[in-house]
Amino acid sequence: MFETAFALGLTQFARSLSFPERLSQRPVRNAALEPWRLRNTGMDALYYDVKALTADEAFYISDSLASEGLIMIVPPTGGGMLTLCDSVEEFRLRGGRQVRAMAVAGIGGSAIGAAAFARNVADAIDAPVAAVVSGYGLGDLLNEAIGGAFLFGWLGHVRSNLEVIDDVVGRPKLGAYGKRDEDADSGRKTGLDADTVATLLADPTLSFTLIAGHSRGNRVIADALYALKDADKARLETLANSARIVTFGGRIKMPEAFTEVIDVVGELDWFGEINSRPKIATDIKVPFCGHSTNTDLPTALQVTKILEQILSGQAPAASAPPDVVAVEPIPAFVPKVEAAVPEPQAPAAEPAEAEAVPVLVEAAPDPVMIEPEPELPTAPLPEALETAETEAAQAAAAAIAEEVAPSKDAEPAPEVQKAATPIMVPLPRGKTRRPRAKT
Repeated sequence: MFETAFALGLTQFARSLSFPERLSQRPVRNAALEPWRLRNTGMDALYYDVKALTADEAFYISDSLASEGLIMIVPPTGGGMLTLCDSVEEFRLRGGRQVRAMAVAGIGGSAIGAAAFARNVADAIDAPVAAVVSGYGLGDLLNEAIGGAFLFGWLGHVRSNLEVIDDVVGRPKLGAYGKRDEDADSGRKTGLDADTVATLLADPTLSFTLIAGHSRGNRVIADALYALKDADKARLETLANSARIVTFGGRIKMPEAFTEVIDVVGELDWFGEINSRPKIATDIKVPFCGHSTNTDLPTALQVTKILEQILSGQAPAASAPPDVVAVEPIPAFVPKVEAAVPEPQAPAAEPAEAEAVPVLVEAAPDPVMIEPEPELPTAPLPEALETAETEAAQAAAAAIAEEVAPSKDAEPAPEVQKAATPIMVPLPRGKTRRPRAKT
């Protein structure tokens, strides 16, 4: 826990240095929210693997801890410094066109939690990941007061309706805030973080093949996809055919077009269960794990390891045990094959011609003088022995063919799998797979 405490302490210290400047710009709002933002940063340090960030990165993002809609490009460990992007346009200019994965964190909504979760995802795919900060404003404070922050799966719409308070009071115009100004006349049902995610997914110049969320971040992804469904159904269908969604710590209803949705919940994650839809089955239940992804804790979800298993098709699914049982009887045929081989050899030992083998060696000394052909001693075997061996070989081959033939029909199923996207292999989930809605 020392590395986690060091990253948190460094972030809090660096943020205290920039507090006077922020206080001079929006004194009432920042003075009222700063204690809650520091608390949320501590919660994110508990629930996310913040030690994966370097000291420079923790210092760099300290001034933008609660900036809702902020976009970050987070490379894998050892891949360099993360990049902050104030808008979608800046994200494209700073290399966003090469990013193929997106991560949205939840819990406290701070930038340190979002960056740490994105770093875990980036390590799993060994490529940069786009992270969107959920933030924490006056609307979140009121939403938390009525229980919306605790029951984010059921009262998530309340938070979106209360965000109008932050728009009126004034806040940094990050992410897709410009799009919100254009749609000011329409009734808004999503927050700035969901609007930013929806804008990134709707951009035809960007291509995402993996979308990962944790806790309240799953709700943000769902809101963004439903907003995209209302705005551009063709783009949503294209995204559904090329991207996979992996949720951690909660099962949220996604648009019906998305069948490649994998829900991962810890066996001890009571918080994720009360915020999940009961009618959606858990695809992967991790034993002895809770809601946290901080690997310093013994019950943490190891996001990197789980994602690597999912993308390689090795993750344990609900339909995996029956497949194993179907393949397991193959070794049971081995004793039968071994018992069938000695039966034709038993009569071969009865004829007296077997004793003629040493006689032939003594009575035929001439072939010994021919050195270039050392294989001749095996050739002049008796016809009876040769016939018996041929019959034994044919009987053994027939027995093996009869027993092995059914097993070959049971194994081709895994080979049929094809990569759904350039970086991932579909997970065989059987009946737990979310079905596409019938039209």
